[in-house]
Amino acid sequence: MSRAINNHAATSLADAISCLKDSERFLNWNPKRPTSKPTDLLTFQMAERHYSPDEIAELWGVSVDSIRRIFRDEPGVLKMGEKSPKHKRQYLTLRIPESVAERVHTRLSE
Repeated sequence: MSRAINNHAATSLADAISCLKDSERFLNWNPKRPTSKPTDLLTFQMAERHYSPDEIAELWGVSVDSIRRIFRDEPGVLKMGEKSPKHKRQYLTLRIPESVAERVHTRLSE
């Protein structure tokens, strides 16, 4: 996978959002949605596409650090990892449902 266009690490959420607003890929992103949706909400949530931060960064043309900052506290993002002792780094794996990515894209594109 090729690296995102904007590889500098965003130091804050505001920097990450600024990177998005400068990204041509972010501004032109239009996900392909299935024509029919499952009627059951849980089935829909399980069936929809889930992106890694690397994939969203590539699609939107920003750094993975920017994507992690933008989505780390976003409702609906799956967070997998273990609590580590204070002296060790906590590893957290994020999976971003397509509906959450669309919601954030719409909110930040306005």
